[in-house]
Amino acid sequence: MSNDDASNAGCDSEQNKPENRIQKVGNILTSAVREVAVAIPGGPHGPVEMARRLGIDKVLASRVLKVARDSDPVAALHHAPGPEPMRRFVKAARKRGVPDNLAQEADQAVLAFEQLIREVAGDRSSFDAMLSAWLPEARAAIEVRRRQSAFRAISQLKGVEARLSGATVILHPSADGKNLDVVWLFALLGLKRLRPGACVKFASRRFTTDANVRLPRTLSGEAVDSIQGLRLDQFCSVAAPDLEVVRAGDVVHYTLADHGFGSRSACDLIFVEVNRAEMARYLPSEQRRRRHVFAEVSVPAKLLMFDALLHEDVFVGHDPSLVIYDTACEGVADPNDPGRDIDRMQTADTILHLGKGISRFRSSDQPRHADVLEHVWRSLGWKASDFRGYRCRIDYPLYGSQVVMTWPSDPTPPMPVD
Repeated sequence: MSNDDASNAGCDSEQNKPENRIQKVGNILTSAVREVAVAIPGGPHGPVEMARRLGIDKVLASRVLKVARDSDPVAALHHAPGPEPMRRFVKAARKRGVPDNLAQEADQAVLAFEQLIREVAGDRSSFDAMLSAWLPEARAAIEVRRRQSAFRAISQLKGVEARLSGATVILHPSADGKNLDVVWLFALLGLKRLRPGACVKFASRRFTTDANVRLPRTLSGEAVDSIQGLRLDQFCSVAAPDLEVVRAGDVVHYTLADHGFGSRSACDLIFVEVNRAEMARYLPSEQRRRRHVFAEVSVPAKLLMFDALLHEDVFVGHDPSLVIYDTACEGVADPNDPGRDIDRMQTADTILHLGKGISRFRSSDQPRHADVLEHVWRSLGWKASDFRGYRCRIDYPLYGSQVVMTWPSDPTPPMPVD
């Protein structure tokens, strides 16, 4: 092969890269659709007028106009209707007097779009997922649609669902000055069985190298051996069902008692665990371990609301990082284990810094959230104004995922000088 042949081969290879083909076809489609849209008699048209004049539906007209106006070829392909609806648009435009040469160019562009989808992705759904890598603003919407589909399937297979799965962790310095008290507030709103006999199970656990034995207690300080005392009846459904509580080492398993199925079985369940001196407050800096808390998606839910509320003296000067793990193969992950990096899920989800004080912790998704928090803090003798908050809100969280907030370890404080 000559140098020229090698150069041409390299050029062809570069042009055939999926991202380059996407750019090229996006430019061709945008230009062709724009020419057709402009040539429709009586223009310029908005979606409603275009739909009326061409005899197509308004949604199709709106998406076509987005393609025509997009300056980004990747965004244009994301907004584009499927090839067949695009052909209906071109056919209708031709009937309304758009010149044949413009219609033919548009048909060729639509054919190139169709071939691109088939050759680089296989189908439109996979193609949209591919586009999300180059179009961050589309990624979140694509993820939610796919997760919604997964939720529908998993909830029907498991026979259970919840409108909201809430996990709020509160970190407060322990009385001994060496550890942190860890309080978990759990909320399952609109929890229901979809069929009789379906098992509804979830758990709280600790994943740490701390030597202390985990001893979850109620707000009043009683050991956890039943749901009584854990469940906050004043914030639950009128007839909140019982939970069976089983402790296995550092894990507490909760299983919902049988209380029927279907819409009439829907209930709101809110309960709290108090874990005194559960987490070491300081770690030697040379260990370079990150402190972390996490929520498991063990009940199919339409929404996960995961809050971390930290006393002002905890992890001072640090905001959390978000990591989401797939637990299907190896179970619950330790963020300090590099071997679990392969299980990290790349998503568009983020953490919102709420600020300080009870008024900043409210949620329209969980209307009585602030009232529940006030009750917890009052029972423990803590002040809400001493806490700052972080929230990770995920629509249709993926069943079997682990949502983790991590912070750098606070270094051991210096010894006082006499």
